[in-house]
Amino acid sequence: MSQEGTGIEDMEDDDMDTTWIKWFCDIPGNEFFCEVDKAFIEDSFNLFGIKQVFPHDYNSALATILDRNDYDEDESSEDGQQQAAEMLYGMIHARFLLTGQGLVAMHRKYQEKVFGECPRTCCNGQGVLPVGLSDDTSLTPVKLFCPKCRDIYNCPNHR
Repeated sequence: MSQEGTGIEDMEDDDMDTTWIKWFCDIPGNEFFCEVDKAFIEDSFNLFGIKQVFPHDYNSALATILDRNDYDEDESSEDGQQQAAEMLYGMIHARFLLTGQGLVAMHRKYQEKVFGECPRTCCNGQGVLPVGLSDDTSLTPVKLFCPKCRDIYNCPNHR
């Protein structure tokens, strides 16, 4: 999932006040994510059941997201840990979007047309929304939904 030039070492070079969550959401291609409040992530009720379906080291990935990790391990395990953190963040993000705070954050992005506009001319630049056709991200990539024509489109430049 990580792109070159967006590794942990780049995060370390940046201002150390930048959280992993902010860093991850600012990576080009991650525009569909919004920043999940740390308090939401730290509340075990909100994460109930994720540990049982998460195929990686849950505690290590969670520690990475919450900036509680030291990055003194070798690069290959660091990359694996980073990918696990990205996957876990996606699962947490999906739950966050169901809250009032998450809906407000996504609505703001929708109004700003961060997700793009419908390609149909009859929709007159209608903003689109990202949609997942499956909970399993390996089955289908994120698509874009136009609420005006009610059609679903492939994302033009999404990783």
